[in-house]
Amino acid sequence: MPAPSKPDNSGATPIVFASPDDEQAAARLREARSSLKAEIAKVVVGQDEVIESLLVALLCRGHALMIGVPGLGKTLMARTLARSLHMEYRRIQFTPDLMPADITGTDIIMEDPENGRRRMEFLRGPLFANFVLADEINRAPPKTQAALLQAMQELEVTVGRTTYQLAPPFFVVATQNPVEQEGTYPLPEAQLDRFMFNIPVTYPSAAEEADIVKNTTSNTSANLAPILSAEEVLRLQTVVRGVPVANDVVDFAVAISGYSRPPTAPAEGAAKKKPDDVHRFIRYGASPRASQYLVLGAKARALLSGRFHVDFDDVRAMAIPVLRHRLVLNFHARAEGVDVDEIIRRILKQVRPK
Repeated sequence: MPAPSKPDNSGATPIVFASPDDEQAAARLREARSSLKAEIAKVVVGQDEVIESLLVALLCRGHALMIGVPGLGKTLMARTLARSLHMEYRRIQFTPDLMPADITGTDIIMEDPENGRRRMEFLRGPLFANFVLADEINRAPPKTQAALLQAMQELEVTVGRTTYQLAPPFFVVATQNPVEQEGTYPLPEAQLDRFMFNIPVTYPSAAEEADIVKNTTSNTSANLAPILSAEEVLRLQTVVRGVPVANDVVDFAVAISGYSRPPTAPAEGAAKKKPDDVHRFIRYGASPRASQYLVLGAKARALLSGRFHVDFDDVRAMAIPVLRHRLVLNFHARAEGVDVDEIIRRILKQVRPK
């Protein structure tokens, strides 16, 4: 039987947890969230929404892609979050000459000093870690980018004829420069779909930039304390997935993803329907993985808000970061200057909960 939490005299619906352990874990999560933000704020100025999105992606066993021009602190934010977590961390600098084996690892010939015999031994690459920062991922060619695909989806790496398992938790944060810049290779759709969130990093305000300049042009340095261990992260990921969600909420998430897909060709003899202000701009819509991440992100958002149930607003809040990189717009959108965020907002206006 579910164990109800302490009565709330505010008139709000009481929170119901699946077990006392889940209640303690949820309380630990909210405490850790505040502590993590406090630690990260010692180094990173502003960017609260970016930090919140990274935390949600981590709790959902997802991965995050941060996009912005150079110099906005994308790498700094990811590295600071990693320093606030007691997890094995590796940073991979993507460059045009980076090879897949530089990421996954490779077999090397080792000689036994005792008998002089030679044997093959697998030398693990930086991908074998809990927190992997793929810095400037679109500076490497597609062949190297694809080295991450299997690891991000199946938590394993295949080299030659052998498949190696990755130890959970496994969290990839990639940074990307705008594709309009020189020396970039756009990520293919299959690679983009592996990321739970597409997070834009924008310019700071004048006040925030002044604080950044003051903090980075002095001799002071911040000492960060790790807040969550790998074992705690695994436990919280399990709690997030245990948050109950009503069928109506799941149907709402599925309807949002479904509405993003252009209608198929009408049957022979059927009247053609004029495309609306959404479908006439979309070439390809979101995959079912988008529906999964909408629900998972909504669960994490609800838990971080102190609720052990998901409502429609939680799904709406996840729509833009989840769908932003999953919709492929056509030339009509480019010609009329309509961006993908605007399309998603139109979808949310069209799709209503049942």
